[in-house]
Amino acid sequence: MSDQGFPRRQRLLTAGDYQHVFAHASFKVHGKGLLMLARSNALGEPRVGLVFSKKNVRRAVDRNRLKRLVRESFRLQQHRLPAVDIIVLARRGAHELDNDTLHRQLHGMWRRLEKDVRKQSVSSTPSP
Repeated sequence: MSDQGFPRRQRLLTAGDYQHVFAHASFKVHGKGLLMLARSNALGEPRVGLVFSKKNVRRAVDRNRLKRLVRESFRLQQHRLPAVDIIVLARRGAHELDNDTLHRQLHGMWRRLEKDVRKQSVSSTPSP
C-alpha cells in the first residue's frame, strides 16, 4: 500500500519557503480561478503551499472547501510529481467552481506542471 498521507515535510511551512517560490518561480500553470507557481527543490519530493485570500474568496466556508480539495488532489497526485515547491493561489471566481470541475481542473494542472518540469529538465541536461 502506498503512502497517501500529507505529512509536514510535504508542506511549505515558513514565510521563507513561500517567499523563495514567489521570488524564483520557474513554472506557472494557469487554470480557471487558480494559479500554480512552482520551482525545483533539492528535497526529492514535492511540497505544496496554499494562498487563498479573503479578497479573492470571501466566505471562510468557500476558502476551506477549496483548500481541502487542493490538498486532497495533491495527496493523490504527489507520487507523479517531480521534486518541486508549489504554491496554489486562488483567484477571483475560484469559489464558483463545483467540486467535480475543480477536481478535473486540478488533475489537468498537475499533469501540465509535471510535463513542464520534465520538459525543462530534459532540455537543460547536456546531450553527449
